[in-house]
Amino acid sequence: MADEQDRRTKFWRLEYRLRGMMLGLALGDTVGAARGEPPANGPLRAGVSTQLACFTAEGVIRAMMRMAHKGICHPPSVVLHAYCRWAALQGIETERMRRRWASVTEAEWPDGWLAGVPVLAERRGSAPATVAALSRIGEGFEQTATRSRGCHALTRALPIAAIGSEGAALAGETAALTHGDPAARSATVKVTALLHHCMTDSLEETHLSDGAGQLVKGTLRRGIATLPTAGRGGVGDEDGHLMGVFQCAVDQPAEPGLLGRLAPDATAPSALYGGLYAAVSFPQRTDFAAALQFAAGAPDGDSVACVTGALLGAVHGVEALPVGLVSRHELSWVLDTLARDLLLELFESPSGGEYVAGWDPHWRSRYPGW
Repeated sequence: MADEQDRRTKFWRLEYRLRGMMLGLALGDTVGAARGEPPANGPLRAGVSTQLACFTAEGVIRAMMRMAHKGICHPPSVVLHAYCRWAALQGIETERMRRRWASVTEAEWPDGWLAGVPVLAERRGSAPATVAALSRIGEGFEQTATRSRGCHALTRALPIAAIGSEGAALAGETAALTHGDPAARSATVKVTALLHHCMTDSLEETHLSDGAGQLVKGTLRRGIATLPTAGRGGVGDEDGHLMGVFQCAVDQPAEPGLLGRLAPDATAPSALYGGLYAAVSFPQRTDFAAALQFAAGAPDGDSVACVTGALLGAVHGVEALPVGLVSRHELSWVLDTLARDLLLELFESPSGGEYVAGWDPHWRSRYPGW
């Protein structure tokens, strides 16, 4: 009984942080796109990074589903299929996508519940390297990556942090599907490993007594220290640079000029460095909105604020997010559902497996395992 209670407590605390991370990245994407000044009333619009992150989370669930029922899976291919569903909904190379994927299934394609969300079919910004790579999809799985080091390789991969230590490697592989620059892959691996640490570090600690922001600083300092063994595909002295960015935020917090120098463009490394600097500059629970507003002032505020929101949401948990923003975001329910379902698939396997009966008869239609 005690072991079961411990397992449930761990599940709840991890869910609390994963929901915070998923909703945090979306709020950052939105506030960043608005240059720190989202509308005071009405719905808050999702950005393209948030759309792609939704399909990443769904792709990971479907990969785990396939492994459970087939015993064999190449997860990057399943995530690539998820991005193709996004592209088809967006009207990008729709016929090419249908020729590649619809012939594999007798069901309607794009399939799965996520394909029925209207907001995900609306254009919400550009993801040029992702679109260019997906536009090359042919009749089989092939290397389609461009030479880009753009930020979407990183921002769309953030949900992969939920799945454990192997998530960093998978994040790097999914980045490489579309972005061929080693720096994009390396930054994606690092941020995924760091986020996983944020969601699992000291799960027994309470979040309510952190008056000086030491929870954020301590968690991120420990997380950066683990990166040489947690991540792969490093470029140069990246781990040392991350610790340098961390120290800059401790010594010189919230300086717009310094943020601009650390995150000068719309690349994956800039998103990582700028997001880390902003998160450490505003470490208290009550600082979440101010952190996003500051991060939005970076040259590419969308990606920097996206990473800032993900880091702070992963450390503080969902309850730290401003209700006035979360309740107005048009994809809040979708993101919250994906976060919960991702952990359900990890811990509970609602559809069962090849030799084990499931308890949710609708799970396989929600998340077809291919």
